[in-house]
Amino acid sequence: MHPSFRIAVLFAFACSPALFAALPTPAASAETAKPLAVGTPAPGATLNDTEGATVKLTDALAGKPTILVFYRGSWCPYCNRQLAALGELEPQLLALGYQILAISPDRAEGLKKMAGKNHLTYRLLSDRGMSASGGYGVAFRLSAEIEKAYRAHGIELTPVPGGEGYWLPVPAVFIVGSNGVIQFAFSNPDYKVRLAADALLAAAHVGAK
Repeated sequence: MHPSFRIAVLFAFACSPALFAALPTPAASAETAKPLAVGTPAPGATLNDTEGATVKLTDALAGKPTILVFYRGSWCPYCNRQLAALGELEPQLLALGYQILAISPDRAEGLKKMAGKNHLTYRLLSDRGMSASGGYGVAFRLSAEIEKAYRAHGIELTPVPGGEGYWLPVPAVFIVGSNGVIQFAFSNPDYKVRLAADALLAAAHVGAK
């Protein structure tokens, strides 16, 4: 094969629509995000833990019912309150057989900050590549206006993988059964609205039956 032809083939493959289609795509706004519904198989994703080690979400979910939380970051006061409340609820959830996984775009340092500040013992995972947030349908692109406002407050934003702009997840809670299927889902495009602890516990009791 002539070298120039080989280069052309490689370039065509790298620029193929199928390859770009594999990249996660955020919704245009929090209001247009479409979180996965109850009855949907939980998708896989590649994440990182507080030490930067790779974590396969399918492995983390395997064989054990899970409370899966998506939050915006350690800088978000509403997320801090939500995750702290979840920590207080953890003993009851563990007694029902659940594990808790909380996912955000935070770097490892942000995960550690969140865990330390709120005395969390459950697992926090980093989704810088948007694979989990994109797969669960909660990722959305920030508007230029919101981006400017967040930057003015010194908030580090996460770039959209393979594209332009920045993204965040719509805060959401999923209960994934031991069979890998979503049994409960809650989300709200208004980041100030979070699932109440008693509502989560009630849903967890139903899922544990």
